[in-house]
Amino acid sequence: MKNIKVGIAGTGFIGPAHIEALRRIPNVEVVALSHFPVEEAEAKAASLGVAGFGSFEDMLNNPDIDVIHVCTPNNLHFGQAKAALLAGKHVVCEKPLATSIRDAEELVALAAQTGLVNAVHFNLRYYPLVRQMKALRENGQLGEVYSVMGSYLQDWLFYQTDYNWRLEPDKSGDSRAIADIGSHLMDLIEHVTGLKTVAVMADFNTIHKTRKKPLKVIETYSGMLLTPEDYAEVPINTEDHANVLLKFDNGNRGVITVSQMSAGRKNRLNVEIAGSNGTLEWCSEKPNELWFGKRDAPNQVLLRDPSLAHPEAARLMSFPGGHNEGFPDTSKQLFKEVYAAIRTGKQPDAPTYPTFADGLRELIICERMLESSRQEAWVSV
Repeated sequence: MKNIKVGIAGTGFIGPAHIEALRRIPNVEVVALSHFPVEEAEAKAASLGVAGFGSFEDMLNNPDIDVIHVCTPNNLHFGQAKAALLAGKHVVCEKPLATSIRDAEELVALAAQTGLVNAVHFNLRYYPLVRQMKALRENGQLGEVYSVMGSYLQDWLFYQTDYNWRLEPDKSGDSRAIADIGSHLMDLIEHVTGLKTVAVMADFNTIHKTRKKPLKVIETYSGMLLTPEDYAEVPINTEDHANVLLKFDNGNRGVITVSQMSAGRKNRLNVEIAGSNGTLEWCSEKPNELWFGKRDAPNQVLLRDPSLAHPEAARLMSFPGGHNEGFPDTSKQLFKEVYAAIRTGKQPDAPTYPTFADGLRELIICERMLESSRQEAWVSV
């Protein structure tokens, strides 16, 4: 079977994570990456065993490449995804799909026009027990969804000296914590519950009004410590923390908290869904456990085991029970579905994976949350 050849745009935290996941899928070959400047691209490419390009355009012009993964800063997503589609390449894009609704709408329309496979990397859907929750809801075992409580907490921006390009609106957009990790949480909530968010009431807070920007390049999650003379103080206008009330289309309510300044929480998504037949609770720090709470019977904890899971969830498990799977496996499972579609040469009529349309959906929700926080009022989605 002919290998599908892939180019990766971006060499920060997530680009190499895509490469590692893709290398565990048969007949998929990562052949190139792009980054500027060219010296850094070549060094990173050498460490990963692929060809390095100093510009995205040079990589895109390689006729052997079938698929482009856009893993660059947010402000580059729209231009690179559009160029890849126009070049006849299938596209997998990191979230957010774009930094404006208008640009995201253009990408959705262009993807539909070309018929090329398009996907957004909402990989947290692909934890097996997240899929188990979805199956329990679809099978009626959860019952009517009464309420949702969710949180996504990190601490990598805890100190005033913590810095990253995501703190700069010209690169990341006007929302940070919500757009960066809150989009994952909202995508997961709607995916699992089957509900649509119809209104939001958001309260954003910037805890560090200024930060110490390093005068040297550092990578996401690097935790590098610099000396005082290596910093410049800059104002911060995006949120460190957000609380959001939600109204769903079944008339019921939810609430989420998102923070990148919760000490000790490295990357913790937690969701609790209360239904008429019980309550489901799952946490990304314990991804192989699913709690099912009952009113009139003993509570249960399901451990990740394909022999005990719903078939839809079992399909996302590559190993038997007791052999834990985690974050890197979510990308692998998502890409397996995407590349099955790429093998056919076109976007399926009913994709099983998150698409550009899902990316647009989450961008709209995040924009409404930002609007709500500014207005201090409920805003319809």
